[in-house]
Amino acid sequence: MPYLFTSESVSEGHPDKIADQISDALIDHFLAFDASSKVACETLVTTGQVVLAGEVKSKVYLDVQQIARDVIRRIGYTKSEYMFEANSCGILSAIHEQSPDINQGVERSNPEDQGAGDQGMMFGYATNETDNYMPLALDLSHRILLELSDIRKNHSDLIGYLRPDAKSQVTIEYSDKHEPLRIDTIVVSTQHDDFADDATMLAKIRKDIIEILIPRVKAQLPARLHNLFNDHITYHINPTGKFVIGGPHGDTGLTGRKIIVDTYGGRGAHGGGAFSGKDPSKVDRSAAYATRHIAKNLVAAGVCDEVLVQVSYAIGVAKPTNIYVNTYGTAKVQLSDGEIAQRVNEIFDMRPYAIEKRLKLRTPIYSDTAAYGHMGRKPENKKVTLRDGSGQLVEHQVETFTWEKLDYVDQVKASFGL
Repeated sequence: MPYLFTSESVSEGHPDKIADQISDALIDHFLAFDASSKVACETLVTTGQVVLAGEVKSKVYLDVQQIARDVIRRIGYTKSEYMFEANSCGILSAIHEQSPDINQGVERSNPEDQGAGDQGMMFGYATNETDNYMPLALDLSHRILLELSDIRKNHSDLIGYLRPDAKSQVTIEYSDKHEPLRIDTIVVSTQHDDFADDATMLAKIRKDIIEILIPRVKAQLPARLHNLFNDHITYHINPTGKFVIGGPHGDTGLTGRKIIVDTYGGRGAHGGGAFSGKDPSKVDRSAAYATRHIAKNLVAAGVCDEVLVQVSYAIGVAKPTNIYVNTYGTAKVQLSDGEIAQRVNEIFDMRPYAIEKRLKLRTPIYSDTAAYGHMGRKPENKKVTLRDGSGQLVEHQVETFTWEKLDYVDQVKASFGL
């Protein structure tokens, strides 16, 4: 019997995502000037205020207030009527030295023996229902908001009243064979400038979302997905009505509160650890990237159509406590999931130091991850220029989203005889 599945996304102007982006901008600056930095930093944003807190072990001095203001400005909070504005908001820093009790469990005389920065379990997931091996409902939710952001920043002639805060949600109808049949529901809530008349406002926003935004999203998709859009989609556009008060003035934001948006939209599983604000010695982040890398390469190699990979660690211990694989009965090889996990363990070194090296994680690549998902993104070689607290500039050539590369497909095929 057909069933419905839903995922959501939030824009870069959502309060929780502002917090994530500030935390990851700090990570990038620390790593740019001291690649050995150990950082765990959290951000809180509310009306006119930003609070930074966390633990750091680093040789570099940063102007954390300026970094935070630059992020807020880039997102688009540049007007006083937003009640949260880059130049005028108050910023309090309570960042302090990392506990030596934690650090002694991570650093080792032999770098390869580097221990995990914490205990816990991490999950990676992949499915072949989209070209980027992501769940369809989440992929569409992200695309809606990415396009809405592009319209706000670059095409105000199309829709001129948009403000930075927004949310989306997509519900997909699946067949009993788990194949997407159609889009059942699309929800879009976008912050907007004030209108003189609420009824006119609601009608205008609804018309613009359905007739301008959605066709632009559909045009980006492969032709095989176009038939998911039909005349029977239920649209909920700003369903509460007026949405002028938004961003940190409408709701307090915290780092790490959008972990399902950041990963797989509720598909697969999640170990509970957030990503943003953590350097790669924290396996909450690095091992989640590594398990996504494994899952994506397994599906792309044809081992299975869908897969969930789990890894777990003890704090201060390099070797994982387990590697688990669940192919949901979609395996194309004559091996049990346990046997597939054994092969995975042979192919991929899951010690924290090995993950950092394999995925090039000690570089300033994290600001790009902090909105619109950490998974399913396109790897890119790019140049980044950052400034420390004394005004010194440093330039790095980096590779982003390395965990999305299909660079192990040939090795996986050889191991599985494909």
